[in-house]
Amino acid sequence: MISIEQMVSIMEALPDPVFILSRSGKYIDVFGGRDTRYYHSGKELIGLRISDIVEGEKAKWFLEQIALALESNKLLIREYELHNVEIDRALADGPQQPIWFEGRIQKLDFLIDGESVVLWVASNISERHEMEIKLRELSDTDQLTGLFNRRKLEHDLILHYDAFERHAVPTSILMFDLDNLKIVNDTLGHYAGDEIIMMIGDICRSELRKTDIACRFGGDEFVIGLPSIELEQAVQFANRLRKKVKRDMSLLSTGETTVSISIGVATMEPVDRSYEDTLKRADGALYEAKRCGKDQVVAS
Repeated sequence: MISIEQMVSIMEALPDPVFILSRSGKYIDVFGGRDTRYYHSGKELIGLRISDIVEGEKAKWFLEQIALALESNKLLIREYELHNVEIDRALADGPQQPIWFEGRIQKLDFLIDGESVVLWVASNISERHEMEIKLRELSDTDQLTGLFNRRKLEHDLILHYDAFERHAVPTSILMFDLDNLKIVNDTLGHYAGDEIIMMIGDICRSELRKTDIACRFGGDEFVIGLPSIELEQAVQFANRLRKKVKRDMSLLSTGETTVSISIGVATMEPVDRSYEDTLKRADGALYEAKRCGKDQVVAS
C-alpha cells in the first residue's frame, strides 16, 4: 500500500500543475507543476482566489467552468490562453509569450470549509496549439502567392453575406484575371508566368486593409472581398489596383507583351440569395471587361 506521504510525493512530482479549487474560486491546494514552462509552481496561490490572480472576463470565465463542472458532475475539457500581463502575481521569471493550456476539470466528492471543490489539471499545449495554427494557415493558403485559397474565401464570404443579410453590412467583391498571361507563358515560359502571379500576390497585400480578403481563385484568376465597402468605393479601389498592377508590371521584362488586369466589381444586394450570386455578377462584369478590350474595370 502506498502511504499518504508517498502519495503526496507522487502528486508533487507531477509535471502538470494540479489545483484544488472551491466553487468561489479559492485555491485550496496545489500539487505538481514541475515543468519549467509554467509561470510558477503555484504554491503561493494557496489561500488566494482566482479574482486575486486574474481580472475581469478571464476570472469570470474560470468561475463559470468550475460551476459547470460542479453542476454537470462530468469531466470538462477546456482550452484557454494565459499571458503573464494578465496575471497580477506572475513571477518575474515567467514566460513572456502567451501560454495555451488544456484544463481538465472534475468535481470532487467532498466539501472543504463547507464548499464544493473541483480538481483542475492544467496541461501546457502551446506547441500543439502553434502547430494547429500553422496547419490551419497552410490549409487556407495558396502556396504560390501566399494569398488565401478558394476554401478560405468561401468560408469568409459566407460570414460576410450573413452580416449583410442580418445587419445590412455591405461587402463588395472584385474578380480579376491577368491580361495576356498565356502569351507570356508561351514566349517566356511558365516560370515567368509564375513570377507575375507572385507579384500580383505582393501587390494585393500592399494595397489591402487587414479586414479585406484576397484569394487566388485558380490559375491567373483572383478574387478580393471588401467588407463594409459600397459599389462606388469598390470601383475606385479597383481602378487604383489596376493602375498599380500596370505600373509595376511595366518594370518587369515581358518582351513586347503588356501585362495588365481586367476587373469585374459587384456589391451584395437584397436580391442576392447567397454570396455566390454576388460572385457570379462580378464574374459577369469581368467577362464584359475582357470583351470590351481588357485593362479596365466594369461594375455590375
